[in-house]
Amino acid sequence: MPELPEVETTRRGIAPYLEGQRVNRVIVRDRRLRWPIPEDLDIRLSGQRFVKIERRAKYLLLNAEVGTLISHLGMSGNLRLVEIGLPAAKHEHVDIELESGLALRYTDPRRFGAMLWSLDPLNHELLIKLGPEPLTDLFDGERLFQLSRGKAMAVKPFIMDNAVVVGVGNIYATEALFAAGIDPRREAGSISRARYLKLAIEIKRILACAIERGGTTLRDFVGGDGQPGYFQQELFVYGRREEPCKVCGSILREVKLGQRASVFCPRCQK
Repeated sequence: MPELPEVETTRRGIAPYLEGQRVNRVIVRDRRLRWPIPEDLDIRLSGQRFVKIERRAKYLLLNAEVGTLISHLGMSGNLRLVEIGLPAAKHEHVDIELESGLALRYTDPRRFGAMLWSLDPLNHELLIKLGPEPLTDLFDGERLFQLSRGKAMAVKPFIMDNAVVVGVGNIYATEALFAAGIDPRREAGSISRARYLKLAIEIKRILACAIERGGTTLRDFVGGDGQPGYFQQELFVYGRREEPCKVCGSILREVKLGQRASVFCPRCQK
């Protein structure tokens, strides 16, 4: 599933080609995503200019003059720019044709993504309860420490909770916990303030690094410019079960936490 750095990479890739551009028409070939694409999307969006392309958590906000298209890439979706008239393949569900001669094409083989319309996107039911962005001052180790008090759940699913902080998905939670030396199985409420301060720093550092590298290439994801991410080659633990730790040489172990695989080093993480 594309995580926050991949979505931010997509935003950066498509924004220069969308902002200031007028939409000529919207072609919807299949409305059956996680939630049906609105029947009147073409009427609402055609003729408008895109004003600003933003991101909130893993949602892309394509802000037009009146209203916003909320897009989520789901498990296998991507957005890329193509020439208008390029024949669409089987899973290429939506084209937003621009006056520039380019079209923003949405592809989603599993159809688990979303394209929804809102006049007040930040108060939309999908966004209104989200926690702070991890790369802002609203998120820090003190927040993690305070929210974790009394919680018996494991620390990994705790930091993956979007009400705590958005965008810390499986890949980057795994890597941040390794960098902070914290066992992902530890009870969230048992971890000290000092260790949460370090964990927050590592979350910020790793996400920022992944964004600069273009995200992590997994499954069907490609960036908005059609290029894959390159952070995967820098992963220390994610996807490396039974391989030696790059720091101490111990064999990495895998456990299931919250129905997600979690790889960790039994020596480096306590």
